[in-house]
Amino acid sequence: MEVIERDWHKADIKGALEKRGTNFEKLAGENGLAGATLRNALRVKYPKAEKIIAQEIGVDPSVIWPSRYVQKSA
Repeated sequence: MEVIERDWHKADIKGALEKRGTNFEKLAGENGLAGATLRNALRVKYPKAEKIIAQEIGVDPSVIWPSRYVQKSA
């Protein structure tokens, strides 16, 4: 049986962005999105937003949201 890691807490994601001198609104604007659009990734699967957030933090989206990127066995 495969152990699935927990998704990062939203406060940890926010903190990781703040450590890099940005936030959801600023990052959204830099990527041509409406202010709070990236926050949607905190509650629902949103691959485009997940990728933007993860790239800014410096990890793969599957590191932040492992439950959304579960590899299914054949």
